[in-house]
Amino acid sequence: MGIDKQSDIAADIRIGPTDLGMVRIYIEAEGGIELPLDFDPEEAEEIAEELRTAAEAARLLVDGGKPLKRS
Repeated sequence: MGIDKQSDIAADIRIGPTDLGMVRIYIEAEGGIELPLDFDPEEAEEIAEELRTAAEAARLLVDGGKPLKRS
């Protein structure tokens, strides 16, 4: 499956700090899959920027989509 393909897999995602100063992205999917991913704060900020960029690109693909406003 490529990044641009639809999927029927359902998953929950939780994001928060760990007691060691990392940022954890915790993914839990059907079938008992649990995936804890830890990132240092700088990596987490890079991921957040990638998410914003992808959201903006996705929004532009939809009719009437508008670019995200940057503050």
